[in-house]
Amino acid sequence: MTTWKSRGLRGSTLEDLINRSNEKYDEAGLALVQKIPTPITPINIDKETRHITLAYFDQKSTVDYIGAVQGIPICFDAKECATDTFSLNNIHEHQVEFMRKFEKQGGIAFFLIYFTGRSELYYLPLQMLEFFWEGA
Repeated sequence: MTTWKSRGLRGSTLEDLINRSNEKYDEAGLALVQKIPTPITPINIDKETRHITLAYFDQKSTVDYIGAVQGIPICFDAKECATDTFSLNNIHEHQVEFMRKFEKQGGIAFFLIYFTGRSELYYLPLQMLEFFWEGA
């Protein structure tokens, strides 16, 4: 069973950058993109701070963000890694399947991959990911 605690706050730097960008795009009327929360069931809650300290995921998530940019539907998942390489094992088949269906409906699906050690951000379209998967 995957727990919320086991994942810690991975991706919080990238998520903060994306959330701030989305706020600016919304204010300028350029895009409306929202974070999709993953439903969790809390197991332990710190009574003093009322923070969840342990929880499990109710279901598999699809993507982290979904919205529209000037009338074009988009969905994407944000991945952050501290190493110099990114393992495709961090991308799950159920996410890719959702993205495939999303693109069949006329949307654009992609991944944002952030290498924290190098402060480098990459845009990975779904088609490019599938190219890499076929070669793996």
